[in-house]
Amino acid sequence: MMKKKIFPILLCFMPALLFLMSCSSAPKRPSEIFNTRQLGENQLDLVNKAADQGDFERALGLLTEAKRLAVAADYSSLLVRTKLAEGGLLYNTGKTDEARTAWTAALAEAERSGDAELASQTRIYLARNGLVTGNVSPDEVIARVTKEIASIKKDTLSIALGWNVIGLAEKEKNNYADAEAAFMKAVGIHDKANYLEQAAYDWYLIASARSMAGRYTQAVEALNTALAFDRRAENTWGLASDWRAMGDVYKKAGKTNEAQSAYARAADIYRSINRRQEAEDTEKRMPNAESVSIK
Repeated sequence: MMKKKIFPILLCFMPALLFLMSCSSAPKRPSEIFNTRQLGENQLDLVNKAADQGDFERALGLLTEAKRLAVAADYSSLLVRTKLAEGGLLYNTGKTDEARTAWTAALAEAERSGDAELASQTRIYLARNGLVTGNVSPDEVIARVTKEIASIKKDTLSIALGWNVIGLAEKEKNNYADAEAAFMKAVGIHDKANYLEQAAYDWYLIASARSMAGRYTQAVEALNTALAFDRRAENTWGLASDWRAMGDVYKKAGKTNEAQSAYARAADIYRSINRRQEAEDTEKRMPNAESVSIK
């Protein structure tokens, strides 16, 4: 009689037993999901890459999806950085007021989330914008950015950005040696981390400071270094800009043949990426045009 009772009792416990066995063999569930966030990060990388290579129209198109993914993930860091990218694109297309609006929104989100380093980065962008628009004096820009750099512990790229802004402010004050020293600090950071397009731009800025100081031979040397970095990055836009700047320097130095050759090469490169307007503008800088200087 006892055997007849045991079998039904075991049957009652079998479903629960099987459930427990299936739970114990299932893989551990992740504590956090990153799918949408990672898609947003990847999209933002594409935006920044296009912007670094001067393809602002494509970058703006890519940014729409990056912003959507940042909102969908509701991830503050990504929200801030998409706003920073948006401000950068607006700034580079001459829309400084709209850029300031985007960066101000980025700062509000960074401060709300408590991300001090992203907040510092955003203040550096705003300082640069203020310098360009004339709303903030060079001395005030230097003071503000120096303070932000001192507060950044990990984000070396923001530190490099800060040194570039300080360099631009020093150049505005005609302190060309101090400007070059600041740009050199930026290039040291970018070169070490293999940020090739950024390092090329640093050398472009160094060339600008040297050119404005009348050191034309050294400016050409800096531009040759910029060209080397842009070739490594296959940054066609950067290569064209470097050659155009080379033409500017040679023209200021009175080297007509060299200027003509550099401008022609820049125009050819611009046309290779269908930037016809830039090519035509470059050809207008030929030696028979008005005196120019790289900015």
